Parts: sequence; structure tokens; C-alpha cells
Amino acid sequence: MNKLNISVTESRRRSRAIIVMLTLTILVIAAFIVSMNTGHIRLSPIDVVKTLFGWGTDKQHLILFEFRLPRIIISVLIGAGFAVSGAILQGLFRNPLADPGLLGINAGAGLMVTLYIAFLRDNSSANLFLLPLLALGGAASAAVLIFMLAYKRHKGLLPTRMILIGVAVQAGINAAMVVLTLALDPEDYQYVSIWLAGSIAGSNWKYVIALVPWIFVLIPFAMIKSRSLNILNLGDQMAKGLGTPINRDRIWLLAAAVGLAGSCVAIGGGISFVGLVGPHLARRLVGPQHQLNIPTSALLGALLVIVADTIARSFSSLPTGIIVAIIGAPYFLYLLSKTK
Repeated sequence: MNKLNISVTESRRRSRAIIVMLTLTILVIAAFIVSMNTGHIRLSPIDVVKTLFGWGTDKQHLILFEFRLPRIIISVLIGAGFAVSGAILQGLFRNPLADPGLLGINAGAGLMVTLYIAFLRDNSSANLFLLPLLALGGAASAAVLIFMLAYKRHKGLLPTRMILIGVAVQAGINAAMVVLTLALDPEDYQYVSIWLAGSIAGSNWKYVIALVPWIFVLIPFAMIKSRSLNILNLGDQMAKGLGTPINRDRIWLLAAAVGLAGSCVAIGGGISFVGLVGPHLARRLVGPQHQLNIPTSALLGALLVIVADTIARSFSSLPTGIIVAIIGAPYFLYLLSKTK
């Protein structure tokens, strides 16, 4: 009877998760369509359809294909990447406050990209594709530093200690970036400041091509390792008892989280809170199982960033990252007040 009840409960949970994911997919598609029709220069739905099928004017083709579509696609990819990175980190360290932005991983990636912009930036395609690699190196360096400082012998990684050290490391890296940007000429300073705030403006198809491999490889990898993430979430002793190679799986999953965060920072700048809000809402909607939590987080992250970018592009002059922070910061304070 107990097995039957568990089976029924599991079936209901999966059915609910499928409905939630289908609903979120519809919302993302709707936001995508609305975003194509929204901007300082308005295109009606009929104009968008005509342009998509090659019947629009040259001006409409330029607006849709060269300005709006790359930016919208990057918004979706960045939102999904940050959210899945946060879901992995929250699962690894069993802490709902774990997030690549709060842990200093985004700041580490941002420092490397800022150094690149300050001293080596040019407009060649080769250097554009180098950005995610540089960001990955910075993110990995920050992650290694944080986890080395947070690790205590015989106790392992302490979640609260890790959060506090991550905040401290992030503050130190941000201070270094401030000093660095003050030495820039006015043009580079403006570019770096807007980028650090989380701006997707100026995106083109080269940025899409640079980001797609990271998202399309690392998110499926996280899905493949979702069972291991579920087991690691039970604690090291239980995971060892179930025969899981915890150190190897933790390293691979951590590398995936760092890779996702670093590549997204390289293209979209310092967009915060997506990796915190997305996984937490997903856990409330579909439960803690990462087979369901990771795709739901990706959809929620994509929806959050595309909505924020549409608002930023249409109704304000603020960077996308500021709009996301306006949405995410109150939720973070709520989450912090509810966390023991």
C-alpha cells in the first residue's frame, strides 16, 4: 500500500511538473513574440510575420534580424544559463542562497573580461569567441578560491561559511574592478560600466554563436547528472553509502555551473539574481528533484531575463541587469528572511 501511495504521489508530481513546464514554455514563447513587436520603433504583429517570411521592407528586416532577434535569443540563453548554474550550486551545497552572483563567481568572470576590455579589446570575431574562455578562467579562479577558503578539514564545505566567504571575495573583486575602471579612458569606462551593470544592448549574431555551444552542451550535461545531484543533496554520508563518487561528481557539476555562469557573464555582463530566483521558484513549483527542477529553472530564468530586457529596451534606458535586480532583490530579501 505504501509503495502504491508513493507511486501515485510521484505520478501526480510529474504530471504537475509537465503542466508547469508546458505553461512556462508557452509564456516564454509569448514573451518572445511580444518582445519582437516591442521597441522604440514599433513593428506590428503583421509586420513581424511578413518580415520573418521575407516580405518586409529593408528597414523592418534590419530592425528585426539585426537588432531584436539576436538580443532576444541571447536573453533566453543567458536566463537559462544563469538559472541552471544556480540550480546546480544550490543542489551541490544544499543552500537556497547559493548563486553564482552571490558567491563571487560572476565577479571573477567579470574581472577577467574587464581586464580584456581595458587592455586587449578589439572588434575581431576571434576575440569575441575568446571572451567566454577568459570569463571561464576568471569564474573558475574565484570558485576555487572560495571553496578552498570555505572548506574545513573533517567538516567539509560549510554552506553558511561558503556564502559569507563568497560575499567577501565578491566585494574584493568588485573593489579591484572599480580601481581598474578608474584608470580607463572615458570611452572604455562607459563601455565597462554599462557592461558590468548587465547590458545585452549591442548584441548581434556573433554573440549568439559564441554563447550557444556553452548553453547547448552544459545544460544537457547538467540534466544527465541530475540523478547524481539528487544523491549529493542527501549529504556526503548517504551519497557514499549509495556508491556515488561524490568528489568526481561534485567537480564535474561545479565545472558545469562555473562554465554556464562564466560564459553568460562574458556575453551579458553582471546580471544578478537570476541564478537565485529561478531555481528557488522552480523548487516551489515542481519539487526538489533535479530532473524536473533544472529544466523548470531554465524556463523561469529565460522568462525573467526576456521580460526584463523587453522592459529595458522599450520603457526605460536602464540596463537589463538593473531591471532584473529590481525584480530579484525584493525576492532575495524575502528568501533571506525565511532562511534559518
